[in-house]
Amino acid sequence: MYIIKPIGHIFIILILTTLTQVGGVIWLISLVVTNWKGWKKRFVFMCLYLIFNLIIVPPIAKGFGREALPWFSAEVAPRNWFYPLAFRNYADPELKAVLFESAKTSGLKITYLDANFPFFNGFPLLPHLSHNDGRKIDLSFMYLDNKGQATTDKPSRSGYGVYVQKRSQSSKNCLDQGFWQYDFTKYLTFGTNDDLEFDKNGTRDLIQSLLSKSQTQSIFIEPYLEQQLQLNKAYRIRFHGCRAVRHDDHIHLQIK
Repeated sequence: MYIIKPIGHIFIILILTTLTQVGGVIWLISLVVTNWKGWKKRFVFMCLYLIFNLIIVPPIAKGFGREALPWFSAEVAPRNWFYPLAFRNYADPELKAVLFESAKTSGLKITYLDANFPFFNGFPLLPHLSHNDGRKIDLSFMYLDNKGQATTDKPSRSGYGVYVQKRSQSSKNCLDQGFWQYDFTKYLTFGTNDDLEFDKNGTRDLIQSLLSKSQTQSIFIEPYLEQQLQLNKAYRIRFHGCRAVRHDDHIHLQIK
């Protein structure tokens, strides 16, 4: 029985570290505080977590060359609170500037999904393969409501997993080659809104605005979308390959 508790704490630390990078450290600190003061562990952890998230980590992250993207903004905002709450909203200052400049030039509100963790290049932000240096971020497409009006709503709660086309040639090719993970994000929507329609014009405007910035290195979307949006002459738009996941539910942006 005595060994169960330590194993449980190790498991929690591993999960929190995987999901948030710093959550495992906060759990350890909360254990020390609760053993010292005799306070309730959950209450201490939640309080410390918010303090670290809002006050302690942002200024320290600047020393690692990363800045927090906002929780609330008229120009750039997360799909939901999970991304900033899980410390997955950090970006290189140049990437942050690209987002805000693109929002201003396009007149669109940019919705971000997974960006990067606050510390250390090379630390994996799972399940992504490359969000580990502050210079990559996933962004939502633009959508229309059932009246045909532009909306900031998205068809998936998570921002991932609702594809413009359920089946595309690239997805078929990748799945046929045995890359089972290619459309795995369809299981990670956490609820969907079927009343929305893909906004071709708005999404094209957003991508073109991102491409107009000299810092932009590449943008990943599915090949058929590149053609539909008439972006096939943009050399910085690339196919991400079968080892990644589908990119007809979001935009992957990376800067130089």
